[in-house]
Amino acid sequence: MTVTDADPATPAIQRRDAGSGEIAYRRAGQGHPVLLLHSAGGANEWGPLQLGLVATGDLIAPDHPGFGLSDDLPEIHTVDDLVYHYLDLLDGLGLAQVDVVGMSFGGWVAAELAVHSPERVRRLVLGAAVGLRIPEAPVADLFLMNPPQLMRALFHDEALVSAALSVPPTTDQILATYRDLGALARFGWHPFLNDPKLERRLHRISAPTLVLAAGEDRLVPRAHAERYAARLPDAELQVVPDCGHALHGERPAEVTAAVVEFLGRSS
Repeated sequence: MTVTDADPATPAIQRRDAGSGEIAYRRAGQGHPVLLLHSAGGANEWGPLQLGLVATGDLIAPDHPGFGLSDDLPEIHTVDDLVYHYLDLLDGLGLAQVDVVGMSFGGWVAAELAVHSPERVRRLVLGAAVGLRIPEAPVADLFLMNPPQLMRALFHDEALVSAALSVPPTTDQILATYRDLGALARFGWHPFLNDPKLERRLHRISAPTLVLAAGEDRLVPRAHAERYAARLPDAELQVVPDCGHALHGERPAEVTAAVVEFLGRSS
C-alpha cells in the first residue's frame, strides 16, 4: 500500500546527500531506532507495518538507491555496496545500534549488514528473505512473469489478486515498477538474488533474529527461511499461514504483531 504525503498519518519524505546524489526516506516515532529495508516493490510504502513500528520506536524507512524516490547512485551496484551505503546512513544519523527489519530483497541486505557489522544490529527480522543460494530450491524468476502471474506469486488470496488486477495501473505506476525492477536487476541479476558466500558467514550475526516465512510463498521457497533459521546462532522461525510472498501486504495484522512483539522483547 502506498500512501501519499497528503495522508496525515504519513510522515513527509526527507532527502539526504549520499554519494553522487540523494536518497529519500521517511522517519517517525520515538524510542529505539528501527531501520526498515523494503522489498523490491516496497519503496515509499507506508502501511500497518510501518505504523506499528512507529508506535514502538524511531522508524527510519529509506528507499534503496535506484528505487522509489531515491536517486540512482550508479556507484552503488552490488549488495555489498548497499551495506556500506546503509552503514554510512547510520553514521550520518548518529545511530550506533539499531533494530533492522528486512523484507524479501531488503532481508538479504539486512542479513549482509548484520554479517558485516554485527555490533550495529540489536535485533534482526528477516521476512521472506532472499540472499541464499539453494540450488534445489531456487527463487522464482519474477522477471519472466506477466502481471497476473506476479500477483499470484505475491498473494495467496485470490480475492486480493483479483482486486489488484481489476484497477489498471497509471502511467506513473508502470514507470515506477520498471524502475524498481531495473534496480533489482542491477543488484541481483548475477548471481540471481543470492550471495554464494552468505550462508557460511551467517554465524557472525550475533543479534537475536526472527525469520518469517510465508506459508504459500511461490517466489521464495520455504527452504530459504528454514536455512536462515538453521544457520543463524540465535534465530526462531515463524510461518505465516495462508499467505503469499507479500507478507505484510497480505497479512498485515499478523506480521506487524509478530515483528513488534519480537522487537519489544527485553534482551
